[in-house]
Amino acid sequence: MRIVTPSGDPVRSASANDFPQPVRWQNAMKAALRDPAELCRLLQLPAACTEAAIAAASDFPLFVPREFAAKMTLGDPHDPLLVQVLPVLQELDSPQGFTADPVGDDQAVLTPGLLQKYAGRALLVTTGACAVHCRYCFRRHFPYAEVPSGVAAWSEAVAALAADSSIQEVLLSGGDPLTLADATLAQLAQQLAAIPHLRRIRIHTRLPIMIPQRINDQLLSWLVGTRLTPIVVIHANHPRELDLPVLAAIDRLNQAGVMVLNQAVLLAGVNDDVDVLAELSERLIDQRVTPYYLHQLDRVKGAAHFEVPRERGVDLIRQLRARLPGYAVPRYVEEIAGEPNKTIIA
Repeated sequence: MRIVTPSGDPVRSASANDFPQPVRWQNAMKAALRDPAELCRLLQLPAACTEAAIAAASDFPLFVPREFAAKMTLGDPHDPLLVQVLPVLQELDSPQGFTADPVGDDQAVLTPGLLQKYAGRALLVTTGACAVHCRYCFRRHFPYAEVPSGVAAWSEAVAALAADSSIQEVLLSGGDPLTLADATLAQLAQQLAAIPHLRRIRIHTRLPIMIPQRINDQLLSWLVGTRLTPIVVIHANHPRELDLPVLAAIDRLNQAGVMVLNQAVLLAGVNDDVDVLAELSERLIDQRVTPYYLHQLDRVKGAAHFEVPRERGVDLIRQLRARLPGYAVPRYVEEIAGEPNKTIIA
């Protein structure tokens, strides 16, 4: 096993007893924190944080695995991991330009749940369930209730993929596809592999970061068990997310021969700092994960307080290029609805 130990992690006083971490990933999902008051109590946050979190969670519920909460600093409402998941009153604001569908999912529908925005690949929204409710999520208003779920329900999407020989790659997204049972995903993977013109299967997931025990033998078996080339795109925004259990999960993917990429979102108060971004990239590279994209915030309603000015993002990338090898610098991109590709900002 190859794990590069992170250096410089802050000492935290959180008690493991407050954040028990079940062995089975399914139990970890069930044990996740859903009550804003409980999260604030466990992290010893000020009363004002609790009141605001309860009010904001009425629009978009809280969901945080205890594994992730255990990495947060007690008593610090500005902890960069906490900021990503704690509901705040700014979410209830409605500034101009922030919408429910900032990336044009609605206009990209081929069949229910199957989207195509770019040539050669299509995306299957497999589930609305996720391992965490990131407060900046661009699909926080997505109509998941209208999306088919389960092998039988995906038959129309699979038929559409089989009918279009220009599609070579299928992305499984959500929500998070790895919240589904491995037996279900294995059946889907086999159906996709039976389509001759498909070459790759790509999984977009936050599970290895949030609940690293999800990377188990059953998952790896179906992921590498077909002729399709497997790619896993994880989502880490801050180097403190990459603790030893997470690195061990990534190592399992590496050892199985899976290409692993990371995409991050540039977030105010989380990673809008060159030292943070540089450390994130270096930890990823040391664990053989390619820093793929740094996304400009998708302008979804409820997330305006996370937005970093593009000029600041460009300057951060310039600084990263001055201190890191080129392969360690992510592409700074923006998704514009209707465009045939991601727009590279820097």
